[in-house]
Amino acid sequence: MNTSNVIPSHDLIAGKWKQHAGAAKILWGKLTDDEILKTEGQLQKLVGIVQERYALSQEAADKQVADFMASLKA
Repeated sequence: MNTSNVIPSHDLIAGKWKQHAGAAKILWGKLTDDEILKTEGQLQKLVGIVQERYALSQEAADKQVADFMASLKA
């Protein structure tokens, strides 16, 4: 599967991250605003924080973040 059609590019995500941070905060309520903003749309940073805060496996956190990023394109 070509993920470039599903997940917005990093530049697009980073450029609009402050707008998307609110949606991330709703989805992952245990994360602080600062934690979300500091990721600056960098997927691996966000995955790490979600994994740690919610005690998820790497795979589960990757899936949650990928699903979230895909929803931003919709």
